[in-house]
Amino acid sequence: MTSPLSSGSADLRLAPARPEAVVAVGHDVRFTVLTDRLIRIERSASGTFTDAATQLVVSRDLGPVPTFEVHRGEDRVEILTEHLHLTYQPSRGFSRSGLKVSLRTGVLNAHGGTWYYGDTWDPDETFPTNLGGTCRTLDNADGRVRIEPGLLALHGLSVIDDSRSLLMQQDEWVRPRPCASPVDGSTDDEDLYLFGYGQEYARALTDFFALTGPTPLVPRALLGNWWSRYHTYTQESYLALMDRFASEKLPFSVAVIDMDWHWVNIDPAIGNGWTGYTWNTDLFPDPKGFLDALHERGMQVTLNLHPAGGVRRHESAYEPMMRALGKDPASGEAIPFNVGDPDFVAAYLDHAHHPLEDEGVDFWWLDWQQGGVTDIPGLDPLWMLNHVHYLDSGRERTRTLGDGSTETFRRRPVTFSRFADASSHRTPIGFSGDTYATWDTLRYQPEFTATAANIGYYWWSNDIGGHMFGVKDSEMAARWVQLGCFSPINRLHSTSSVFNSKEPWRYSRDARATMDAYLRLRHRLVPYLYTWARRAHTEGIGPVRPLFHDHPWRMGAYENRREYLFGDLLVIPVATRATPVTGLAAEAAWVPEGVWFDLPTGRRYEVSGTEGHSLSFHRDLAQVPVLARAGSVVPLADDVTEAAGANPRALGILLVPGADGELVMEEDDGSAEPGLDAVVRTRITLTWDGAAGIARVALSQEGPQGVVPAEREVVLHLLSTAVGWASIDGRPAEVREREADGFTLGAGVDIPLGTVRPSEGVSVELGGVSERTPDVSQEIFGLLEPAQIDYVIKDRAWGAVMSGATGTTLLSAMRAVGVPQDLVDAVAEVV
Repeated sequence: MTSPLSSGSADLRLAPARPEAVVAVGHDVRFTVLTDRLIRIERSASGTFTDAATQLVVSRDLGPVPTFEVHRGEDRVEILTEHLHLTYQPSRGFSRSGLKVSLRTGVLNAHGGTWYYGDTWDPDETFPTNLGGTCRTLDNADGRVRIEPGLLALHGLSVIDDSRSLLMQQDEWVRPRPCASPVDGSTDDEDLYLFGYGQEYARALTDFFALTGPTPLVPRALLGNWWSRYHTYTQESYLALMDRFASEKLPFSVAVIDMDWHWVNIDPAIGNGWTGYTWNTDLFPDPKGFLDALHERGMQVTLNLHPAGGVRRHESAYEPMMRALGKDPASGEAIPFNVGDPDFVAAYLDHAHHPLEDEGVDFWWLDWQQGGVTDIPGLDPLWMLNHVHYLDSGRERTRTLGDGSTETFRRRPVTFSRFADASSHRTPIGFSGDTYATWDTLRYQPEFTATAANIGYYWWSNDIGGHMFGVKDSEMAARWVQLGCFSPINRLHSTSSVFNSKEPWRYSRDARATMDAYLRLRHRLVPYLYTWARRAHTEGIGPVRPLFHDHPWRMGAYENRREYLFGDLLVIPVATRATPVTGLAAEAAWVPEGVWFDLPTGRRYEVSGTEGHSLSFHRDLAQVPVLARAGSVVPLADDVTEAAGANPRALGILLVPGADGELVMEEDDGSAEPGLDAVVRTRITLTWDGAAGIARVALSQEGPQGVVPAEREVVLHLLSTAVGWASIDGRPAEVREREADGFTLGAGVDIPLGTVRPSEGVSVELGGVSERTPDVSQEIFGLLEPAQIDYVIKDRAWGAVMSGATGTTLLSAMRAVGVPQDLVDAVAEVV
């Protein structure tokens, strides 16, 4: 049978290691030194080893073979690289006493450094070794869940078991390994990859992607805000909602239509309505017109799909699929879902999906309901669905041009589904599943999302706001949208309930204002996040990742797993209730050494000592701590009415004072084949000389014309900075004082550059510059004023401030007059 996924022969697509990297022991054991920290370990009773690509591994040639030594003795084989020492005793075989690998360099965990065959990770261990990976789904999660291991470990070693992985053919179809059971695909053979990277986490991920394939470059529009709700919309009501969002200046770039897009109330004799491929024309009388209208609003569209029920006789695709499969449509028999059958998959794609895509469906939401069995022993139907839809979405297509001629083109591939295995980074975006709308779930999601980066799975999409159950809680909803703003994907979602929805105007006044502000900020952050998306593809760095990725030798980076890095910004999600007395919620976080500025408040934090420091942050509902290092440069889309998928014409550049800094913003033409796309790189540099009161900002651009707007409206947004004068290419420029917006950006100055051509270079000089952080006494007043405590206590506390007391003296005075400790703690952060 011919695969529907690609053309080519059915020969296995080889991904061999270099012969000089292979060490054979007898006829049944083979070790392959892939890098000086990565060894493949194989055992085959038949002596038949796998050199083909697998579902996980696409290349075993990771560059020049490292220098290594092999020592053979009586009943002993040792392999030594610069960093690893493998010992194998054939008489004991693959056993704990017969096979081990030790690190030859130090690691953080004193209990680690050696892997013995059979070692497994206990997620509940007292002293953590493996730092965790991710799991298939958060369905029905109310708080923490058990996750699978990742690549990174405090004791420096981890193992990926590829023994049950099927072989990948050149035509992208799969087949069992030669020695696999014809019943369930199981095998007694073993195929392990031992990663012994110690605390070289970045290199572990780089080599993992070299072994398994890079994380793809996601379409830019998917980095904006997603609207999703399990609700029986009509064509009219959905577009009216999108128009109201637009009128409120709430930008959305992805429209998710849940299962009610298709017929769900069907004849019980046919089955249930979970699976469907035919528009419900009672709700959507003009599907193409509906999709065109969303595209005109700058949105991409995805439809929900539960394919487990197959294709039944009421579907538009039924008759052509039956004919394609050589069956009689008059029989009325159902076409069973069978993702392991190439003929079914070809008909499924050609007749059930491609016509809907021709109407305007951009990608599919594969809502897992397929169980765990296929006709191919050992093949997970979820994995195959992800694989099939991802490849098909990037297929060659034909479109008709205005003059009647046609052209072929490809779209950037994408799918939207659950995590299947360690290869799932190749088929983003991830859907985490139906969580409970509770504080426990909110508290866990930042850790869950960031930790997935430990297995290279960067593009999680959570149900922002929680999916089901729980209670309506405006404070929780607002905090969740703040988290979504700084998540890989920001998708608001809720279950089928007339009361459960995430429109900001359905919540309290303060919560609504916060939700509005952070939805707008997310849209503005797309240029920054897309630059990091490109780095994820080319360099293997997670756009959202735990702090220990960047600070592996600092124990503080492991202490609070809820904080994380968003690009280079340190985000400390607020996932606890505010106290009724202060109106503030407190979050503890570890902050690395250096000078940091909090974007929403403009506060300056100077952390000395190489080990960093733990701090306590206190914020009201409007703000979440987002720290940027001195000298940070963050590009922004300044016009929220421009589509998230477009390279913006209105460009804002957020500059953080106190140090030199640089960022190279990357934009492209959206080509389906990264590496062949047209890339424009805009280099933005900040040179800061506070002692002389001078700063300089330069923009330069390289890349082809026509990809980004030739002329851009650029505004510099300087945080916590005073500027006396400014000039652009020698001409005087306006300096505007900017008040804090109360939500996402603190006070400073704005410098409009007007219409500029970055390709010609832009040079801005600023004079009379200095850091200007918020006034401490006014910040303390802002903490005392809303506090619900006795007026006499407030007056006495304010008197201590006005007396000039500072530091511990002021804090002691506040305690002495009766200020509650949580309010004293908030003041301590300021002083």
